[in-house]
Amino acid sequence: MADGNSLKDDGLRLFNNGSLNEALEKFTLAAAAFNESGLALDAAEMYNNMGVIHRLDGRLEEAADLIRMARASFASAGDRSREAQALGNLAPLYLKQGNVADAMSAYREAALIFHELNDHDREGEVLIALGLLRFDDGSRAEGIGLYEAGIRLISKPTGRQKRVRVVLNLKKMLLGS
Repeated sequence: MADGNSLKDDGLRLFNNGSLNEALEKFTLAAAAFNESGLALDAAEMYNNMGVIHRLDGRLEEAADLIRMARASFASAGDRSREAQALGNLAPLYLKQGNVADAMSAYREAALIFHELNDHDREGEVLIALGLLRFDDGSRAEGIGLYEAGIRLISKPTGRQKRVRVVLNLKKMLLGS
């Protein structure tokens, strides 16, 4: 059987190039190779990747099963960072399934874990996503507050995020809040 790491790298390259079916095939082979080598956490990472592809392709149940399986592996091994990443991948899946409450819960738990790990960039990304969700869900003030908190945590903001920061800083200067 081929090396799990080379299969994973091939899968990531294919995924980044938009070749989802081919990436899924590589991730599936990588998971088998990692399992065969006794590398359960590396296999779980492949399940997470496979779940993301299934979500993008609209196969929501398969995606949920794979990502939940990955999350359980990460949690049982104490790999909090990858557990939080899996939670972050579950949230948009729950949204596609129409389950806003579970999506919010997954985002909140992911943000909390990233906060505990002092991973400010990922915490910020999750808070931005949660803020947008809360805003769209009708909790406008909470959504804006979460979005603002997330924007302030990101170390390398995008151009748009930089502009939002400028507006937030102006608001703070003018209103003292």
